[in-house]
Amino acid sequence: MTTTSRQWLLNDHPRGRGIEDGDFKLVETEIGDPSEGQMLLKTHYLGFDPAMKGWMENIADYVAPMNIGDVMRGSAILEVVESNGGKFAKGDMVFGSNIWTEYCLHDGEGLFKVDTDLPPTAHLSVLGTTGMTAYCGLFKVGKPVAGDTVLVSGAAGATGSVVGQLAKVAGCRAVGIAGGPDKCKWLVEEGGYDAAIDYKADDVKAQIKQHCPRGVDVIFDNVGGAILDDMLANIATGARVVVCGGISRYESGGTPTGPGNYFNLIFRRASMAGFIVIDWMAEFPAIRKRIESFVQDGKLTYQEDIQEGFENAPETLKRLFTGKNRGKQMLKL
Repeated sequence: MTTTSRQWLLNDHPRGRGIEDGDFKLVETEIGDPSEGQMLLKTHYLGFDPAMKGWMENIADYVAPMNIGDVMRGSAILEVVESNGGKFAKGDMVFGSNIWTEYCLHDGEGLFKVDTDLPPTAHLSVLGTTGMTAYCGLFKVGKPVAGDTVLVSGAAGATGSVVGQLAKVAGCRAVGIAGGPDKCKWLVEEGGYDAAIDYKADDVKAQIKQHCPRGVDVIFDNVGGAILDDMLANIATGARVVVCGGISRYESGGTPTGPGNYFNLIFRRASMAGFIVIDWMAEFPAIRKRIESFVQDGKLTYQEDIQEGFENAPETLKRLFTGKNRGKQMLKL
């Protein structure tokens, strides 16, 4: 017995430009029965992250390169439709890294059983890579202490919105940078931030100085470019700069030139470090439990932006780079 499945293939490398429709190709393929130790999985949700463009470009060297014709990679929540002695039983819901496909055969490597009192989609958002990135970047690299001022760029995004709330749990003052009055209003009224800076409105550097009068102790940067430069201009002595991503570069491709204000790291005796969240993968189960308790205790809220229809996967990915998404970007099949 075979199962027909649609899949999205990589059709071009979007280097030096934004993602275009022609970068993907929709095909149909036949999926056979699972062999010994395999499972037939049905995808229910796909998750999207800005880093996926780097995978498509083959710029990110911490993952295997993607070739033209490869099935696009991503995160997913899946249902075990059949199990031939596989890692999970029929009917189990699982999550983890997978591909853009409606059905697939899988041995279960890198997948985990959905185990939460929150909605299952939380495993792609606040309990998924998003939450892990926020937690590990802030606490493992940023090392905030009570009373610190934490400044987050891309603060209304899936990761940034969690970072600010975790900073508040740690007893810090949280200031977020986002685009537009609606996002800034959400940050303060629902996202737990003490103040929000609209980078589309006025002089960002002046706004940072206004809201961070003692300087910034921890920067959590998701944007890079000119905004990172403005943040570096107002760091406090001993500041820690966490480089998580650089969404400003995803439209132009390549790697951006260094910030003009980097010499401030010397003047302020500060440090600046990047990280890859999988370095702490062994700690993920314990971190998930802790974050889930923050949600249940009302200390942390999270947003999910769920689009619908497998045919809309490329368009859903593009939402990340146009500022359309609110919170974790997902697609329901």
